[in-house]
Amino acid sequence: MEAQEAQAQVDGTDNGAAEEELDLIEKLQSSGIGMSDINKLKAAGFYTVKSVMLIHPKKLRGIKGMSEAKVEKVLVAAKQIAFGDSQFMTAANFLEVRGAVFRITTGSKELDTILGGGIESQLLTEVHGEYRTGKSQLCMTMCISAQMPNEDTGYSGGKVIYVDTEGAFQPERLEGICDRFNVDYAAALNNIYFCRAYNSEYLMNLMIEVGAILAQEGGVVRLLIIDSIMATFRSDYCGRGELADRQQQLNQLLASIKRMAEEWNIVVVLTNQMCSDPGATMSFVSDPKKPIGGHILAHAVQTRLYFRKGSGEQRFAKLVCSARFSEKDASFCLTEGGVANSE
Repeated sequence: MEAQEAQAQVDGTDNGAAEEELDLIEKLQSSGIGMSDINKLKAAGFYTVKSVMLIHPKKLRGIKGMSEAKVEKVLVAAKQIAFGDSQFMTAANFLEVRGAVFRITTGSKELDTILGGGIESQLLTEVHGEYRTGKSQLCMTMCISAQMPNEDTGYSGGKVIYVDTEGAFQPERLEGICDRFNVDYAAALNNIYFCRAYNSEYLMNLMIEVGAILAQEGGVVRLLIIDSIMATFRSDYCGRGELADRQQQLNQLLASIKRMAEEWNIVVVLTNQMCSDPGATMSFVSDPKKPIGGHILAHAVQTRLYFRKGSGEQRFAKLVCSARFSEKDASFCLTEGGVANSE
């Protein structure tokens, strides 16, 4: 019965309210922008008025058929619709806007506690650690927990987009997690959009399709997972000679993900790999490993979690970076039902 209610809640999310709040790109037509130009913007991945305002104008000028005069006209119309007379608001008003923020449980109460109740929407959350520390297990657990409504917080549940770059996603693994949360397995699978990304260019192009899904199901998709964010970049770009190009591409990808997180009010979880730091031993650092991605990734994400192994199936998590919370530690276990409380 609970599974049926959860499924009904996912399917019954009010799309109309989400579309009205977001000002879909078609609204530009009322300001004199032709439908042919609006379709060009949609083909380039712009589905809302705000998305046009969040991008640098040179990106818009790069769209085939969009002249400088057309881009200027689009920006003027978008600014008026999105912001009105002023782009500023008081901090009090911004606090009200942030009332729409929600959190999705990780499956572990202790891990949720150090995160303020779960992983927060409108932010990029990165989880890094060595192999077998539970990063993908967390992602698969959240595939199910994201679908479950929470009466205490008012979270209504929603669908998931899962982009797998490592081949770690196994739908069979979700059956045990569904049993734990008393969620219908077949229904849960139908609420997950899955795609395998084999290279960094493919991953970047996928973000246009992710935007299309979010526009099509506004307010229904609540979680975007990329497992992992750096795997394809690590294999596509080799050596210091290609490092600058890699970081530029990575920066553009993260910027587009961040825009989607804020624009569509979704939770974003990015897993990340580790590498050894040769210089760490010279400075007597206790842990010579560090997450890859450099400063570009470090500055782009707002929350960073570091996972490490314990004994048996026990794992430890450290909140390394957060704009709101101090560094804290938590423990959890990997079970047949996914990430769970430490025994």
